[in-house]
Amino acid sequence: MARAASEELGSEPIGKLLVKQAVPASIGILVMSINVLVDSIFVGNWIGAIAIAAINVVLPVSFFIAALGMAIGIGGSSIISRALGAGNKEKALKTFGNQITLTLLVTVSMVALGLQFADSLIPAFGGKGAIFEPAKIYYIIVLYGVPFLALCMMGNTVIRAEGKPKFAMIAMIIPSVGNLLLDYIFIYIFDWGMHGAAWATTAGYLLCLSYILYFFLSRHSELKIKPSHFGLDRPILKEISALGFVTLARQAVTSVIYLLLNNILFNLGGAPLVAVYAIIGRMLMFALFPVFGVTQGFLPIAGYNYGAIQYDRVKESIYTAIKYAAIVASVVFAILMLFPTEIADLFLSDRLDLPLEELQTNAFVLEHAPLAMRLVFAATPIIALQLIGAAYFQAVGKAIPALLLTLTRQGFFFIPLVLILPYFLGELGVWLSFPIADVLATLVTGLYLRKDIAKNLTTTP
Repeated sequence: MARAASEELGSEPIGKLLVKQAVPASIGILVMSINVLVDSIFVGNWIGAIAIAAINVVLPVSFFIAALGMAIGIGGSSIISRALGAGNKEKALKTFGNQITLTLLVTVSMVALGLQFADSLIPAFGGKGAIFEPAKIYYIIVLYGVPFLALCMMGNTVIRAEGKPKFAMIAMIIPSVGNLLLDYIFIYIFDWGMHGAAWATTAGYLLCLSYILYFFLSRHSELKIKPSHFGLDRPILKEISALGFVTLARQAVTSVIYLLLNNILFNLGGAPLVAVYAIIGRMLMFALFPVFGVTQGFLPIAGYNYGAIQYDRVKESIYTAIKYAAIVASVVFAILMLFPTEIADLFLSDRLDLPLEELQTNAFVLEHAPLAMRLVFAATPIIALQLIGAAYFQAVGKAIPALLLTLTRQGFFFIPLVLILPYFLGELGVWLSFPIADVLATLVTGLYLRKDIAKNLTTTP
């Protein structure tokens, strides 16, 4: 029964299969995104807008360490999908065991370094002035839970590689729901402030890991590893590292972007402008959840069929995924263009007894956020091609083109733009950098993907 789940990746109609894989992934990402969104709304209303900015400062560091787990997970899951497609279950088991060992070794080491250099890292990522103290409180508590999050991210991708998207969805929902409930208890009822927000987040990671352990130890998983599978295997490590480095590089660049933007915006408009970007950042996570869901659903389908040498199905999955993702991206685009002020207002307290400084910050955010949101998301309808194109190369084990295309938008285009345009256009230059980078990256990815399809997926042997 468990084996049949992975075999469906190579036999069911692509459209039906993509919906079956993408809908649970989208729901899981939606719930996680709602968690981030509502968490920010709770923090903004119950603690203050500066607290949102403080959390935004911490995210690059904690997410980068957690992304190590995601990188190992996606790199290994590509191997697992192709190994299952080729009928090589032992390689899949060995890969999974190596993923666990590697995730623990790397993330625990990084957390130790992150705690050691906390006072230097927080200001470097924009935690200056009034932002520093709340950022440090959140940073230290959340960092202790980051290895749990890394294991969750790694395990979730493996569950999806087995063809079990519903279980992967539940694994994403549990920590989100838990975090929101604990937010209410710790922040609103117990009045723990930033301590409460941080402990709620960390407890959510632990709940997620508990469920993932249950999945792999139960009958639901076909990957029943033994102690011998945990021993590091050099060829497997090399392949995991090459493919996982794509995800890691993307997150590393994301962390650099947070660092740059938090500092650039702080210099342009102080903490209130950092708070504007914090809201935009939450919407970048939340609004695009269906597009990311289609991308996540696409990965195991493409990987399994590539391993099974069913190239026609790989090609069909590419076109279908781009079509579905483009449709949902266009819907998201319309909503963001029509209601930017209403969306920004959700994050701000409407209490009349707020301190004058907080009232001024809220007014600044409402004045600046709508235009920023419209510009940042201006190219949303076309990003499906860029995301699916980069994901295809990662799914089929082509690390170098996957890396280059993944870095195209944020690394090769966005960072130079955001370093140059603000000198001439100020705050406007920051927001314009987003759509310009999207358009350029989509053009490059489209050309490269078309060339690879014509060369490598024209016929099925």
